[in-house]
Amino acid sequence: MKYAQVSFLLMMCCALADLFAADNYQLLRSSPAGYAAVVPGKNMQFPRDHLPHAEFKIEWWYLTANLTDNVGGEYGVHWTLFRQSMSPEETGTGWSSNQIWMAHAAISTPEGHEYEERFARGGIGQAGVRKTSNGVFLGWLDNWSLLGKSDAPVPGSLTFNVRGKHVELALDAVTPWVLQGENGFSQKSEKGQASYYYSQPHISVVGSLKEGGSDVKLTGKAWLDREWSSQPLASDQPGWDWLSIHLDDGEAVMVYRLRQTSGNDWYSGTVVKRNGEAETLRAVDILFEPIEQVEVKTGKLMSRNLPLRWRLELPGKDKRWIIDAPEPDHWLNTTFPYWEGPVKVIDPQTGSTVGEGYLEMTGY
Repeated sequence: MKYAQVSFLLMMCCALADLFAADNYQLLRSSPAGYAAVVPGKNMQFPRDHLPHAEFKIEWWYLTANLTDNVGGEYGVHWTLFRQSMSPEETGTGWSSNQIWMAHAAISTPEGHEYEERFARGGIGQAGVRKTSNGVFLGWLDNWSLLGKSDAPVPGSLTFNVRGKHVELALDAVTPWVLQGENGFSQKSEKGQASYYYSQPHISVVGSLKEGGSDVKLTGKAWLDREWSSQPLASDQPGWDWLSIHLDDGEAVMVYRLRQTSGNDWYSGTVVKRNGEAETLRAVDILFEPIEQVEVKTGKLMSRNLPLRWRLELPGKDKRWIIDAPEPDHWLNTTFPYWEGPVKVIDPQTGSTVGEGYLEMTGY
């Protein structure tokens, strides 16, 4: 092994050891000194902002999808590519790059939930996000890729494999990108933590899941999130609960709460119409609270209780739903452990299902 490879591995191990000495998510609370700051008033520009922002500490490209096969079997997909800067200095090239890439891929099938985690370093072609020689968007780590048809990630295709299962999804969308928060400035606490954040909520999906000799055709809807920051969490925020849903009437909703040790949690969200027109939700517009804990397996001999049934209300719009995760065993015991899985949206008056989506919970 080359000296540069050994040096990089030692550097990464030391950094991770320092990180985990506190807790898994300390990275997101650590000092942003030396990195670019997230400030209001940024002019989002596309396709520029689909690409990496090396002056910021961390960013990600994040896709979730609720899918069905031709006999009604339910499937879920979530795929994420993260970039992490090890230091605020210039990134360098080749083995001198200070960029680390991490990717997660997970598949939910009628038989269960499987996932993988991969790491790579920047600068050597193993992972990254860039515009190709023919001008299209490409995000990849090893043979996992999100490939656009143009200089944007959607419309495009997602390809990856998890434990012998090969997924190929064609992604299409015609509505505009949704700028979260205040024109893309998404504040995370009263102390000033924030990110730049935009989404594509209305993605139609056609694809397949191949394993062995089987080839399952899939269709459904997906949500793509894009976010970057230098300090997305405050010191008193152990984690967050994030939800995106597609309603049967064509609207989409995203809400999240950043849990604060004081109990005065930070809320934000967005309602997106069928045509892509978006309305930002403030804390006073949202009631998003857990109503039932479920025991979840988090290791071979470990489990914990997690909130897998929620109440979501938008009082000003006279809308209310129950959010239910029908399959609890969706814990990802990755370097940064979290729960992520498909949910059903239930009308509390009729008990009927009126939508579906994805729930993510971190810091538990």
